[in-house]
Amino acid sequence: MARSKSSDPATPSGSGKAASSAKGATASGATKAPKLGKDGQPKVGRLKKLGNNGRMIKQAYTLTRRNDPKLPWVMLIAFVVAFAVVELIGILLDSPFIFLPLALILGGLAAMIVFGRRAQGSAYRQVEGQPGAAAWVLEGMRGDWRVSSGIAGTPQMDAVHRVLGRPGIILVGEGSPGRVRGLIAQEKKKIARVVGDTPIYDIIVGDDEGQVPLKKLSTHVMKLPRNLSAAEVNALGRRMSALGGARMPVPGGPLPGGRAMSISQRQVRRRG
Repeated sequence: MARSKSSDPATPSGSGKAASSAKGATASGATKAPKLGKDGQPKVGRLKKLGNNGRMIKQAYTLTRRNDPKLPWVMLIAFVVAFAVVELIGILLDSPFIFLPLALILGGLAAMIVFGRRAQGSAYRQVEGQPGAAAWVLEGMRGDWRVSSGIAGTPQMDAVHRVLGRPGIILVGEGSPGRVRGLIAQEKKKIARVVGDTPIYDIIVGDDEGQVPLKKLSTHVMKLPRNLSAAEVNALGRRMSALGGARMPVPGGPLPGGRAMSISQRQVRRRG
């Protein structure tokens, strides 16, 4: 009598199907890890990025117009002047319709440039003289600038901020010049023990002789000579991590109206 084949007792019937279905469920349920950008943050799609930029520009326009009622008219004048100049050239060349798209583009660009300048001026007028204003300006600079706000300070809200970039180390003080100079001198001694021969610059924000006005601070810093390569900046950043970051509270958004205003107008200033 033939004996029917029995399945291997170590492998229960249907276990293969269960394992394969479990694998399939795991594979189908698994989510792809988001792609990261150079800053280590998840990449944002182009459409989403455009939408975010549009919302920030709209917010900046609303806030700037509140403090600068002439803004719409100045932008309109800039648009009309640029448009008229391009169209006049088109008429002289007997091709007004060919130049029409270019006139619209350049007119819009002129209006946006004026908007950026007015937004920047409005923002500076509001932050000038307030604690944390210099830190706000430094954090809005274009490029690879590593800002540590409030690394030293006094109860009177004098503060020193540290910036690491291609020029080297920049110490920026705001507040009473007499107290700030002492703070900067102390920080220079601490930093020199870590950075060696790396150039250390010091800046005091103010309108007196030998000081840098707040509205010219970012331009002044970005014009400093480039003494380090990008690799040297990264290596120096790792060594300076031992110094720590902020040791005193610096207002996160010195502008009246809160931090949202500082972020939106900073974005416009970066594009200006």
